[in-house]
Amino acid sequence: MKKVKVFALTVLALVSLAGCKSYYESLFRTNDIYERFKGAKDYYNRGKYHKSAALFESMILLSQGTELEDSVQYFNAMSNYRYGDYITAEQNFAKFLEVFPRSSFAEEAKFLRIKCLYEGTYRWELDQVPTQKAMATIAEFMYDNPQSQYYNICKAMMEEFSERLDRKAYESAKMYYTMDDYKAAHYALKGVLRDNADNRYREQILYYTAMSSYKYALNSVKEKQKERYMTFIDDYYNFIGEFPTVSERRQLDNMFIRAQKSVGLKAGLDSAQVAAAAELAKSEGVTPRTSQKIKQDRRNTRRAIKEAKKAVQEAESRNEVARRLEEEKNLNQRRAERKRERDERKEALRIYKEAKAKQDAEKKAKEEAEKTTKDKKSKKDKKKKSKD
Repeated sequence: MKKVKVFALTVLALVSLAGCKSYYESLFRTNDIYERFKGAKDYYNRGKYHKSAALFESMILLSQGTELEDSVQYFNAMSNYRYGDYITAEQNFAKFLEVFPRSSFAEEAKFLRIKCLYEGTYRWELDQVPTQKAMATIAEFMYDNPQSQYYNICKAMMEEFSERLDRKAYESAKMYYTMDDYKAAHYALKGVLRDNADNRYREQILYYTAMSSYKYALNSVKEKQKERYMTFIDDYYNFIGEFPTVSERRQLDNMFIRAQKSVGLKAGLDSAQVAAAAELAKSEGVTPRTSQKIKQDRRNTRRAIKEAKKAVQEAESRNEVARRLEEEKNLNQRRAERKRERDERKEALRIYKEAKAKQDAEKKAKEEAEKTTKDKKSKKDKKKKSKD
């Protein structure tokens, strides 16, 4: 008995699934674009984004020139976005904005395109071309929409991307130092600041620039050491000039004294350097290192993005409710228009039928009158013949 029940439930489930599949496929076969749009929106509202995307995609050509055209393209992009296909969704949003730049969905579509680009970026270790593309799009959006509700999250994204590119440049140059190729490291690290003097890893870059020049000089042949130690001394002064109270200073001070001896200068720190060293000893653990500040900035950026995303989700929910109300209103208007058109066609058909019936009646009456006249004339002719 139990097996029979299980079998019956299985059959029922399969029949139900077959019915759903049948309904889904029937939407593709119907030529009524409003019915297909309604079915696609139903799948979208129920979270069946893969199916709604396929249906909206099938309506793009059919909806051209109708009042549904922008809605179809927008919800096609939204379906792919909700489904997690960010590459396709970004292309959909870009196409939508190209065709409908003044649509009521335009601002939200621009931001959602940015979110798709954001999701398509990689960690700092990997290719940053998608990051640069996203930054260009965000910068354009922020310039065009300074009062947008999405401005803050875009700003936080830009901060995250900027830090990612700075770190990529710094770590790529530092890699030569890790590989003990100090000449290449010195050249690459100076190149990072030449390209972007405001790199947020500036402290580490200047530090490893000095370390690279010192180790390069230390490992050089004796004839080349003096010139290369002089390069280190320049790098040392560049570093302590900007960061006089950081903990790495102690190691560089010792290297500076050894370099002075190597080039034949009077070894030792001057009064300003001694005072800075004393200040460093007193403030040890108080002045944060740049790396710690960067980590704190990174946490703040992530927190800002999280908070902004929450605000955006709330805004999206409000926009979704407003859109549904607007669509319901438009749908009711379209229904009313279609009903009015049907009523007008019915009225026109009724008037035509009445006119046709009247015309047929007049024609019939005329034919009967002609027949009667003809019969009378025929009778007269017969009488006349009989008299003759």
